[in-house]
Amino acid sequence: MNKRYCLSLLAVVVCTLQLVAQDRVSVIREKLLNRDESSVIVASHRGDWRNFPENSLAAIDNAIRMGVDIVELDVQRTKDGVLILMHDGTLDRTTTGKGKIAEVTMDSIAKLKLKNGCAIRTVHKVPTLEEALLHAKGKIMLNLDKADRYFEEVYALMQKTGTTKQVIMKGNKSAAAVKKQFGKYLDDVIYMPIVNLDKKNAREQLEIFSEGLNPVAYELLFVKDSNPLPLEVKKMLRGKSLIWYNTLWDTMAGGHDDDMSLQDPDKGYGYLIDTLGCRIIQTDRPQYLIDYLRKRGLHD
Repeated sequence: MNKRYCLSLLAVVVCTLQLVAQDRVSVIREKLLNRDESSVIVASHRGDWRNFPENSLAAIDNAIRMGVDIVELDVQRTKDGVLILMHDGTLDRTTTGKGKIAEVTMDSIAKLKLKNGCAIRTVHKVPTLEEALLHAKGKIMLNLDKADRYFEEVYALMQKTGTTKQVIMKGNKSAAAVKKQFGKYLDDVIYMPIVNLDKKNAREQLEIFSEGLNPVAYELLFVKDSNPLPLEVKKMLRGKSLIWYNTLWDTMAGGHDDDMSLQDPDKGYGYLIDTLGCRIIQTDRPQYLIDYLRKRGLHD
């Protein structure tokens, strides 16, 4: 086998892998747009933060390697207007720095190191949103949390990086407010309303959103199983919108969280899927959830 042939073969393999990665994002987006209920979409909270610092490029990479479909990331803005990935409004908890992000410039933040989940300094740096968009391009869908505060700037970066169809936004704004702020972007950016099913006007909110925006999915919240609405909503939204539940802690989905699922996944994840019709789960245990779903034939 000569050198030229080997190089040509390598180029074909690289191109194929790139196309597969790009196609994967298209497949996930199409599942969302088509309200596909044949499998369960997995969203990883702040990336794979149990193995790498939250909101780091490495945390995104490991989520991709696991087979996660959506990675949730948080957006903040520095003093000099640079959008970065970070959950808190301060640097103290997750970096080697201190102070409010809005009062620190990017050149100072670039010198810091991220801490891991045990508050130990790592080799990883704070990514800018632009770096994250380019890094994840074609590989995984992105749910940008807290980004609506700077949406015009965020969208400009999406356009610059060619990732406008790779981003999911969520929020608890009214349907009218969503139309006003995001209306002209909704052909590209997927918007999911957040509805607390424990609130008195929850059903009305769902009806208004369904009539006015026809969302691909809703993020739903409820504290206890004694609330009858989650069961009713399953029937109400079937074939119209997918249902997203969070299993990060017990008060988000009636106690059917990651902790319950570690003891008995059928009572945790299984209940949300089978009884409540959930088809998108955001978790802090992505590998555990994916393994469970694959055993049930519910994840590619």
